[in-house]
Amino acid sequence: MAEKAGAGDAMRLDRFLWFARLVKTRSLAQLLAEEGHLRIDGRPIDRAHCPVRVGNVLSFPLAGQVRALRVEALPPRRGPAPEARACYTDLLADNGSQAEPGD
Repeated sequence: MAEKAGAGDAMRLDRFLWFARLVKTRSLAQLLAEEGHLRIDGRPIDRAHCPVRVGNVLSFPLAGQVRALRVEALPPRRGPAPEARACYTDLLADNGSQAEPGD
C-alpha cells in the first residue's frame, strides 16, 4: 500500500529525512530544515513540516558535502538501511567518480 503513492500523498520533511536514515534523529532533521539550508525542487525551506512528495528533489548540505536526492517512495517506517535507501535516488552519486582525473 505504501509503495503506491497518489498525487495527494505527502509526508513531513523531518519525518522523511529521519525515516530515510539521512539524519540520526528527528530533532536533527528539524534543525536542518529550520536553518534554511534545505531546498525542495529549488525552493528554500525553513519549516520542518513542509510536505515531501514522490518526485520531489531535495538538496542540502550534510556531513561536509552537498546531497541532491529524488524522492522515489515515502517510507512507511524507519526500517533498515537498504529499505531506507530504496526510498530515494542520489542524483550526485556519480559526480565523485567523474571528477577524478583519468590519465
